[in-house]
Amino acid sequence: MKIFYGVQGTGNGHIARARVMAKELKSAGIDVQFLFTGRAADKYFDMAVFGDYELRTGLTFNTNKGTLNYFKTATEAKVSEFFHDIKSLDLSDFDLVITDFEPISAWAAKKQKKPILGIGNQYAYNYKIPRAGSDPIADLIMKYFAPVQTGIGLHWHHFGQPILPPIVDTPHPPKEITKNKIIVYLPFEDSDEVENLLSNFENFEFHVSSTKTTTSKFKHIIYHPMASEQFQNHLLNCAGIISNAGFAMTSEALQLGKKILVKPLHAQVEQTSNAAALQQLGYAHVMNELDKNIVEHWLQDNHTVQITYPNTAKILTQWITNGMPEMDMDFIEEIWSNVNILHT
Repeated sequence: MKIFYGVQGTGNGHIARARVMAKELKSAGIDVQFLFTGRAADKYFDMAVFGDYELRTGLTFNTNKGTLNYFKTATEAKVSEFFHDIKSLDLSDFDLVITDFEPISAWAAKKQKKPILGIGNQYAYNYKIPRAGSDPIADLIMKYFAPVQTGIGLHWHHFGQPILPPIVDTPHPPKEITKNKIIVYLPFEDSDEVENLLSNFENFEFHVSSTKTTTSKFKHIIYHPMASEQFQNHLLNCAGIISNAGFAMTSEALQLGKKILVKPLHAQVEQTSNAAALQQLGYAHVMNELDKNIVEHWLQDNHTVQITYPNTAKILTQWITNGMPEMDMDFIEEIWSNVNILHT
């Protein structure tokens, strides 16, 4: 079996999920060709698992100070190159196309009438789940950005719908946690504003994943490059994370039992809806702006939720090799029965 697998590279979460799937697909003996779009070639890291992958420009969402800018996203898009890439992508040798909300692979498969499977949090929004911040443009993006024949939605809870648990690959948390160590991953926010916010809390040690190369003037704020292995090491023994409301990062933190504070990216319906779901489920605190008072309250709150999810990537790989039969609710419920939730 040969699979072409397109991955949206704008955010690290799509790539992190693809890493887990890549390992399971390889273990099953499936030949996979990966395509990544959405960021410059030199901005990718920890890519060895994907073998001889392809890169194309694709479409990139423009953000500024924590808000998605639809106008700049549209005006800065390389539309002619995008359509050329769709037309020139030859999928004739592949049995199946998988997309993790990656538009070139999705539209090329649609054009060439290839079976197309979508895997990701975005495809959960085809069902009745918590939503917030929706608007006509956001709805159109969700529907047409990376259209598929079959969409496998992923979420932290099933909400009574035919969706699956997250795809995560994290080791068991260490026995000892550094209580004042906080991981900060806010790539869509202004870095100076983030540093100014964190400067108020000298009794905590903030490890900030950032493109910033300078050293902070505050000793309790330490910058780290956006590299997967290094970031994962800090994530293991921290007490909590402050992040945007991306799906993958939050899923890892929940599986590791970290307390969570999210600041959703404004005008991005997935993130605003993720924040609403986390709040409804009691899995995280939410701040809609960089708010000193909310951060202070969260830092003093030691409540955590640890969720042990099954190996969803392995389940999906077996389902694919079995010919992708229809997932009935008995199958869905059996998967969710292996989810364990611990509040401390």
